Amino acid sequence: MVRALYTLLLYLALPLVLLRLWWRGRRAPAYRRRWAERLGRFAPPSRQGGVWVHAVSVGEVQAVAPLLRRLLDAEPVLPITVTTTTPTGSARLRALFGDAVFHVYLPYDLPFAVNRFLDRVAPRLLMMVETEVWPNLLALCRARGVDTLLANGRLSDRSLAGYRRLGRLAREAFGNIDQVAAQSTADAQRFIAAGVPAERVRVTGSIKFDIRIPASVEEQAEVLRRQWGGRPVWVAASTHEGEEERLLRAHRWLLDRLPDALLVLVPRHPERFDSVAALCGRDGQTVARRSAGEVPGSDTTVFLGDTMGELPVLLGAADVAFIGGSLVAVGGHNMLEASAQGVAVVFGPHVFNFATVSRLLLDEGAARQVSDTRELTEVLVQWLTDASVRSEVGERGRRVVDANRGALEQLEGLMAHILRGTG
Repeated sequence: MVRALYTLLLYLALPLVLLRLWWRGRRAPAYRRRWAERLGRFAPPSRQGGVWVHAVSVGEVQAVAPLLRRLLDAEPVLPITVTTTTPTGSARLRALFGDAVFHVYLPYDLPFAVNRFLDRVAPRLLMMVETEVWPNLLALCRARGVDTLLANGRLSDRSLAGYRRLGRLAREAFGNIDQVAAQSTADAQRFIAAGVPAERVRVTGSIKFDIRIPASVEEQAEVLRRQWGGRPVWVAASTHEGEEERLLRAHRWLLDRLPDALLVLVPRHPERFDSVAALCGRDGQTVARRSAGEVPGSDTTVFLGDTMGELPVLLGAADVAFIGGSLVAVGGHNMLEASAQGVAVVFGPHVFNFATVSRLLLDEGAARQVSDTRELTEVLVQWLTDASVRSEVGERGRRVVDANRGALEQLEGLMAHILRGTG
């Protein structure tokens, strides 16, 4: 009865959901395209069965990409379907895999949409990346005998409290998950508290530690470093609305101490590229844009990373990396792309999406956490004027990444075991 009420409310909200999709399409036109896929309407793949992977957006796509490559190499005949929620996730998936995997958007959690999707794809296993809990989807998968695996699972205290407010609806949804591969013991305990039976939960670590930086990324980063002419460079990665103003203020203060410093500013969402460029101009900064092929001159103070898929290169070319979504209450983004390249990492107070990773980096002296713009500026001055200090922090980060690899192999083995069981 609780799930029936939830479903009724979703049906009533559907016109508003579609209107919101259209509204978001004003700034990001991709949201208005392929909307029928979200209702389960799409041409079916050439082969049914196999693995369905759901990766919400760019971060999840990046995290699961090594596993997808392994599956494609080891099981070339295994059908693989990947769903995303955002157009940016869709674009990144296409850039990485082209037509090697079948891709559509995740259907809304309405029975008719989910059933249409399942009829067309007929997966044997659904692997959800991180924390994606949809009551109807999980119930319908269980009814059809589709095994479900929550991979790289994380659940914060804040999220657990939110799910608990949903009462029996959330407990039933979590109870329908067949396996949880949690990032940490604390995450595992929270999944059990949410309603996943203890025997279905295991700790495998975070697959984000299994990041491998291609040689091509290192080569491109070296080219950029030469173009920038040995200036002190810090990158602000995956920034959000309300955060850029604070970062530009920090950069102004930094320029008082280091007049040749360069800020590489990389907004998280492409629909904000133009507005962030305008913000930099209003702030009195001289801006060069990556998308226009511009090279920062000696008078350029901000280099706008307004392209897709180049963040690892921009991180590798910088001396210091600030990880965005952390000065505002977004919860932070992945620090490990920078740490894996030996780049010193700093982030703000709001990192609840990466609580385990951030704590590990801090405990090992591989990162710094700041509470405000003033503290950020002081860390930047210290690190950009002392190469030995920032190099030591960066190398500690690299060692942390290397020491915590292995989740990918465990997850691959768990998937193989499930698929053998479903025959």
